[in-house]
Amino acid sequence: MIVKAVTLFLIVMAVLAMFGRLRLPRPGRRVGGKCPRCGAPRVGRGPCPCEKG
Repeated sequence: MIVKAVTLFLIVMAVLAMFGRLRLPRPGRRVGGKCPRCGAPRVGRGPCPCEKG
């Protein structure tokens, strides 16, 4: 009985891991959110620190 529960748990965790690695494009999000000048990841909608100065 416990072996069945552990096996089922491991199978469910493996399926969740496969879905976690799957990257679907989401509407409204920009692909490649990096600064074109310095390559730093952009957080939010404001300008990059390299563009401020």
